[in-house]
Amino acid sequence: MSGHPAYLNLVLAWLWIVLGFLFGFFLGLFFHREEWLGGYASLKRRLYRLAHISFFGLAIINLLFYFTVQRGAPLSPGLALASWGFAVGAFSMPFCCLVMAHFPKLRALFLIPVVSLSASGILTFWEVLRP
Repeated sequence: MSGHPAYLNLVLAWLWIVLGFLFGFFLGLFFHREEWLGGYASLKRRLYRLAHISFFGLAIINLLFYFTVQRGAPLSPGLALASWGFAVGAFSMPFCCLVMAHFPKLRALFLIPVVSLSASGILTFWEVLRP
């Protein structure tokens, strides 16, 4: 099964779950400090929290994609592209959150995960609808 392109999504899903735990541990070391990262309501702290939750959310998406392609249909070019798109989105979302936390003017970077994940979702939806 490790040769199947969607295997990447399975491995990525579990790696992202572990990284979510570790990143949460890191955040937990400092969350009690009221002014850490500019305070609870600051943009920087909100983006750190978004990066944290994105690990879990995108792990679930990659896991769902893996199970979707396991339904027995041959992996089409659309699903192969979606597989890579979900991986790009998973890698780029927490990265973009952390970059933007420190450089807010770079918010256009969010186009990378948003377009990648949206296109992958559309491709997967389209392939699921095909007979």
